[in-house]
Amino acid sequence: MARKLRIANYLFLFSCILLSCTTAPHSPTQTSLYVYRFDPPAFVEFSPAFQPVDEIPFSIPLNCGLFDVFAAPVGHYLLIELNCPNGQTVLFLDTESGSTTQPVTDSDAHFLTWTSDGTSAYLKVDSLGNARVVCAGVDGTKKEMRVTGWTYDLAARPGADDFIFSFSRGMGAGSELNFTQNNGRSEQLLYADPYNYIAFARYSADGEQIAFIKIPDSATPFTVGELWVMNADGSNPRKVADADAGHGYAANWSPDGTRIAFVKRENPEEESADQSSESLVSNVYIVHVERGTVEQVTHLMDGRAETPHWAADGNTLAFNVVLNGRMEVQIAGVETGETRSLIPESTCCPVWMRK
Repeated sequence: MARKLRIANYLFLFSCILLSCTTAPHSPTQTSLYVYRFDPPAFVEFSPAFQPVDEIPFSIPLNCGLFDVFAAPVGHYLLIELNCPNGQTVLFLDTESGSTTQPVTDSDAHFLTWTSDGTSAYLKVDSLGNARVVCAGVDGTKKEMRVTGWTYDLAARPGADDFIFSFSRGMGAGSELNFTQNNGRSEQLLYADPYNYIAFARYSADGEQIAFIKIPDSATPFTVGELWVMNADGSNPRKVADADAGHGYAANWSPDGTRIAFVKRENPEEESADQSSESLVSNVYIVHVERGTVEQVTHLMDGRAETPHWAADGNTLAFNVVLNGRMEVQIAGVETGETRSLIPESTCCPVWMRK
């Protein structure tokens, strides 16, 4: 369900991206929250008052499992990532028509990121064979990107064609974070760490800061890592909090760029949690970047909270909670501290859609 970080596989199977798709500014006019309900299977849309207002029937394909869901930054498309017998598979879902399309059918495909205008997504394709990157459009267009290295993560700069990408030369070699512009013709090293993987590097909404999680370069699947922030030019890098590492829980900027919501492991001394996510106890926290203060949002004593996602107004977070083998989406009021489930049924994968 939760998007587990696939760095170890990426290091030897995937290559990096140097070209990006053209983006254009877009002003969202409406925000909705979507979650996936398992039974009966559908994506449920919630109003700003968190009342269910619509459903899009969607059954997970036979023998596949739901990996994660990613909303386009703007527009009305969801990208659904599935675990299937032949590898990862991605689908585009048009929330207006309810129709789905599969941009890559001849091999596996892994989601990397959306373009900032929400019209295309970067995908890693054929990871066990001729590994390459394509930019797949929701309109059916597909453009192959130039391969240049061992990239495992990428993020587009808001409102631009520039992007950052993380890569490693192999286990034990640490990693680097680079910035590229002019469609890959100009490249700049922003940050290097010989002892950690730089994961989930993400721009703030104004493109002026970058947050990322450091994951120890070791054979341990799940560890305690660190949340770092630096300026977009690589200056002033600093640790701001401890964070969970290895499970694929990204840290996300608040819309105003003053706070970051992230997941923290609560049982670092539990050795079984180093090997199995079922032993993990985790909660959602918020760090105020300038002040350096940290606030706890959820208060689970058992089970785990997963990647938090901000509402556009910066007042609400949505996230998965897994407890006793059951997953559900919960929301938390940032100011009130109130946390509650959306609906009684088992749900997953909250995404805010800005149409």
